Amino acid sequence: MRRAIAGNETTPRQADLLLARDSDLGVRELLAQKIARLAPQLSQEARTQIRDLTIEVLETLARDQALKVRRIVAEALKDLTDAPAHLIQELARDLEIKVAGPVLQYSPILTDDDLMEIISSGPIRGALTAIAKRRRIGDRLADAIVAAAVEVPHETDTITDLLNNKSAQIREETLDLILDKAPAVEEWQEPLVRRPLLPMNAVKRLAEFVSSSLFDLLTARPDLDKSTAKAVAKAVKKRLAAEAKQKDAGDSQATPPAGDEEAMSAAIAGGKRDQVMAALGRDAGLNPVIVKKIMSSMSAKAVTALAWKSKLTMRQALQLQLKIAGIPPHQALNPRGGTDYPLTTAEMEWQLELLTG
Repeated sequence: MRRAIAGNETTPRQADLLLARDSDLGVRELLAQKIARLAPQLSQEARTQIRDLTIEVLETLARDQALKVRRIVAEALKDLTDAPAHLIQELARDLEIKVAGPVLQYSPILTDDDLMEIISSGPIRGALTAIAKRRRIGDRLADAIVAAAVEVPHETDTITDLLNNKSAQIREETLDLILDKAPAVEEWQEPLVRRPLLPMNAVKRLAEFVSSSLFDLLTARPDLDKSTAKAVAKAVKKRLAAEAKQKDAGDSQATPPAGDEEAMSAAIAGGKRDQVMAALGRDAGLNPVIVKKIMSSMSAKAVTALAWKSKLTMRQALQLQLKIAGIPPHQALNPRGGTDYPLTTAEMEWQLELLTG
């Protein structure tokens, strides 16, 4: 009988309020479904007492111990422009992503400041991804999303979703943070190549590491200026030539020739550990045992110092850390300013002395 009353839309709100605290989950679920159907009409309710009682019922259901009940409320309120703001704030901070997620992704009630506060508070897993899918993400919010997700391995999907979100405004400096890690995260590469209105510097950087299957997409971008198009074509040609040279020389045996930057980059990208270490030992003038010790140390600083000693570029040093030394992306040292070594000469010499002494 209580279930029948809970599902009846003519039931007085005073009775609904009692049923919202009913011990039977089925009663509360039926009530939540009914209130969810009525929620869009809440702002049109002329009777203040009925409106206030309905909100009180929603408040009670939004705090229900049953996930399913709270989820029904969240789904009902997620895209309403006149939903009670305090309820939206509460649902957005729910400890279950099935409740918080729909509100974080869709609610127009939440401001960028609200979302940035949620991000800074250390949100539950899945919350960043939900926020990254919102429509019309401003650059401040995008900055906060990337800062919170780019160094965290399990948040890879968050960056992917943000890059796929064509309405998201991402500043060039924030794109640079993503590009620093993108060589090791293949899922980001196609969304980066497909993003509209990429800065030309970002396009040039992409040409250095995207897979061969994305070359055509990159070179066909309609926003390329003549200078960038020429630079991209040159980079692609070098990459293909280096890969062909590596293949012709024999993938399992060939060591990249001294001074051949393209061949070394291709060997690193291909994960040719033995060949790369042989080249590092030759170019740095170090015993192969020492090189192996450094490459197995899981020390980003030591591997970076070895790359510097071997006269690699810092972007090659980043790839060396990720592809050959197996250092996780969130622990790797990134180029300073996109190209420069982040350590001083003294620091790198000390790192090498530490492992060679």
